[in-house]
Amino acid sequence: MAARREHLFEVFDRLIAIKNECSSEIISECGLTDVTVKQVAYLKVIDGHRDMTFSELAGITGTSKPTVTEMVNRFTRMECAYRQKCPDDGRVTYIRLTEKGRMLANAEEYALHRMIERMVQMLDENEVDLLVEILRKVG
Repeated sequence: MAARREHLFEVFDRLIAIKNECSSEIISECGLTDVTVKQVAYLKVIDGHRDMTFSELAGITGTSKPTVTEMVNRFTRMECAYRQKCPDDGRVTYIRLTEKGRMLANAEEYALHRMIERMVQMLDENEVDLLVEILRKVG
């Protein structure tokens, strides 16, 4: 039984490595190599809200407005985000993501899709069905 568990551990470890490779590929496609987990978390928050302001982002992330401003400035330099004035109230500025920013915000989801695509290419239809059945049973 211990050998089976060890083998299962090795298989899952390899699957996680494949997903991480896919994530790295996506980040590289964006032309960025030093993106932090915190930056991706900020991008996810921005991506999840239509009209995100600096104050709202500070409130959601539990950080100060100057910290948010610095992060948005960094995103702007990275070509991941830009500022857009509210058409109804010029005092309000929204944070918008570029295509690159949206891609980074969703990198983990895209990586999972790539990993699944790799698996589907290597398995026949019956094996895919069996894998789905097994994963549903444990998840």
